[in-house]
Amino acid sequence: MSSSARKVSAYFVVKDAARAIDFYKEAFGATEIFRMTDPSDGRVGHAELRFGETLMMLADEYPDFGALSPDTIGGSPVTFHVDTNSTDEAVAKALSAGATLLRPATDQSFGERVAQILDPYGHRWMLSQTIEKVSPEEMQRRWNGGTSA
Repeated sequence: MSSSARKVSAYFVVKDAARAIDFYKEAFGATEIFRMTDPSDGRVGHAELRFGETLMMLADEYPDFGALSPDTIGGSPVTFHVDTNSTDEAVAKALSAGATLLRPATDQSFGERVAQILDPYGHRWMLSQTIEKVSPEEMQRRWNGGTSA
């Protein structure tokens, strides 16, 4: 048996995971697969959500295990990328669910319409829609200011 990874899934740590689950359902249409609640204090010890084909796991903070949220550690260097059918509709839905707009939807030279939001739990999301098929060579040419690479 190979030791190679078969897939990668995000595991979010948040403050108030029960409310975060509700946010992800409302903002992104996630489906809750299941959750386990800590019998000692009611925290979500583990939950799984499905975003289209992607599985996301999340839990409340458990500092004694090193499980800390972006709010506790001062932010996260990770941005989650979401392919959408309409960036503008996805942004509107996320904002109405409680997200904060970081970058408005803008057409990019690499063929995507992209916006960035911050969810109420400290995680950044890039919402993207393909508006043009662009080859890697053309992306580089455009980034270079239209000159050849």
